[in-house]
Amino acid sequence: MAEKSYFRSQLDSAIQETEKLLKALHGIAESRDLETALELSVTAAKISEGVALKTRALPAHTCHPRAERAAQEAISESVPVEIRLTEEGWFYLRMPILLPRKEKSPRSYLRGFLYPALASFARERLPIRYRDCVMIFRHTYDRNRPEREYRDHDNIELNTVVDAVAMFFLVDDTPFECRHYYCSVVGDEESTEVFIVPRNAFGAWLSQEKNIRKSNKVKMQETAEKGS
Repeated sequence: MAEKSYFRSQLDSAIQETEKLLKALHGIAESRDLETALELSVTAAKISEGVALKTRALPAHTCHPRAERAAQEAISESVPVEIRLTEEGWFYLRMPILLPRKEKSPRSYLRGFLYPALASFARERLPIRYRDCVMIFRHTYDRNRPEREYRDHDNIELNTVVDAVAMFFLVDDTPFECRHYYCSVVGDEESTEVFIVPRNAFGAWLSQEKNIRKSNKVKMQETAEKGS
């Protein structure tokens, strides 16, 4: 009974937050001036983050034995992760989202779609373990997003991604084995890309990144399957 009561309280809270979000969205649609629209848009953005966190946790609160798996599958469908090897054999991961700020980081949400995707890729390919490498984070902002909303690299939640990738594809994530590089660009769609390249190939990646900006494409290879 206590579990059902807690689930109901979390559900009621999510409903209340959703009603606040709908009210803010209606206010934006009816606003007559830019300042009001901005204020309500910021309010809606904050509320939507809270609603997302609450609703993502709802399956777990049911205490159903299949809750965790079902929630992970739902998250994976909503955030399709692309994992490939580039023509050079470099690891490549693309998420169709910008990573959140540290202070607003829904780590369980990031883990929810990252770990299953990385595990699936690791199972289906020959074992890959990089060492003496550089892990590159490339953040792409929508060109229509105001520049004031860009995030400082040291304020972005990166540790969850680093830990997840390291578990499956790095020998070690110490500074002696894996260096980090961060960059931000503008484009048509927001995304976060992660590359792992050998340290001695980092200069080649920097040169190639200029072409990626122009074509918005990363050249991929067909990865070898296990047993091939």
